[in-house]
Amino acid sequence: MLHVSSLTELPAPQPTYMAVGVFDGVHGGHAQLLGRMVAAARADGVRTAVLTFFPHPQAVIQKLSGRLYLSTLEERAALLAALGIDIVITHSFDEAMRQTRAADFVAMLQNHVGMVGLWSGDFGLGYRREGTAAYLRQLGGFAVHELHDVLLVGDERVSSTRIRQLLAEGDVTAVAPLLGRPYGVEGVVVEGDKRGRTINFPTANLDVWAQQILPANGVYATIAHVGEARYLAATNIGVRPTVDGLHHRVEAHLLDFEGDLYGRSLHLEFIQRVRSEQKFSGLAELQAQITADVAQVRGIGKEER
Repeated sequence: MLHVSSLTELPAPQPTYMAVGVFDGVHGGHAQLLGRMVAAARADGVRTAVLTFFPHPQAVIQKLSGRLYLSTLEERAALLAALGIDIVITHSFDEAMRQTRAADFVAMLQNHVGMVGLWSGDFGLGYRREGTAAYLRQLGGFAVHELHDVLLVGDERVSSTRIRQLLAEGDVTAVAPLLGRPYGVEGVVVEGDKRGRTINFPTANLDVWAQQILPANGVYATIAHVGEARYLAATNIGVRPTVDGLHHRVEAHLLDFEGDLYGRSLHLEFIQRVRSEQKFSGLAELQAQITADVAQVRGIGKEER
């Protein structure tokens, strides 16, 4: 898979089936759409490409900041590659791109990529989303495939907005079937205040990308991936009110793990919420609750098997 940040970085154009959109999280609806595009491209002997935007267009238009994304750019590209996409273009979205008319944008895709087919579940290409399926068909020179049914998983319409809402509620269990996998975050393990080890529950503190969405504050049953190894983990997200914490943290206690994780990359998959964040009277009460949390996480782990 070739991953570039601009149309001008591509080699000579050749016949290509394309999809254009943010594809944040690469959820189940995206996978269905792109799966059909890839199958058609293989049958027709053409390559596939996805043009995705960063920052998110709505972040630019509404001047949003903070935790907005369901995946890092690297994870997004990797997920697209796993679906069989040959080229991923993570294109900058700025005011100039916002003002680009649909016909001009299509001409760019044809001239730089060699687009002969455009696929979407809901067309709205270019300035003020003027590039509807009907409008694009009038332009001619390429096929237009609008597949509304691919945005459904079961009876539920899938959208990144819906997934964000569920994460804000802490409902990671409902998120998994919409994504087609458990929701995950990744980060390098950094030093914390080392208070966890004083109550026999050492934690790995993750430095997660500042723009990736975190589930609602609370304790979760998670799977921690360290290299090729995987461990059940009780993961806390929040400010640690019992010890007057000041910073929002992601802290994972890996069950049955011994060793040093500092400086290593750790990927967490969220399986189920155990409880909301609480303030306890002191470390003894906190330790008792964490003991109960770990026991519950072990039970969830057995169910997952």
